[in-house]
Amino acid sequence: MTGKNSSKPRVGIFVDVQNIYYTCRESYRKNFDYNSFWAKISEEYEIDCAIAYAIYRGDEKQSQFQNILRAIGFEVKLKPFIQRRDGSAKGDWDVGITIDMLEYGKKLDKVILLSGDGDFALLLGHLKQRYNVPCDVYGADRLTAEALKQSAAQFYCIDDSLLL
Repeated sequence: MTGKNSSKPRVGIFVDVQNIYYTCRESYRKNFDYNSFWAKISEEYEIDCAIAYAIYRGDEKQSQFQNILRAIGFEVKLKPFIQRRDGSAKGDWDVGITIDMLEYGKKLDKVILLSGDGDFALLLGHLKQRYNVPCDVYGADRLTAEALKQSAAQFYCIDDSLLL
């Protein structure tokens, strides 16, 4: 995180890791470049908090990836992957992301959400109306819900500059 005496606007970053992983794989057949993203955001903003929400499956490769996120500067929050008896799976962070964005958002100049999940559209509207905090969204264009794009102060389509 950058110093407290910065004159840059303070931003919080909230990453729906599973959503970004799958939408980038589906849309571009590539992975998201968290280092490039961090460099881009830190040029313009003081990063007050950065949280990546992921699923823990006990997989070594995922653990290495999560350690890379920590080394970049993200706090990584993990939730266990749950396989139901019927074969379906559970493991989303929507409620956790929402709680954190509401808690941190009121103290920030801007919030940045990395997700394409339309369920967050209502949250973005609430942050803007209640706390006057704009929220930018980064997502894979064709897999980001229109409602989320419309709720965002600014929607940034993930492009080659943010892909590995």
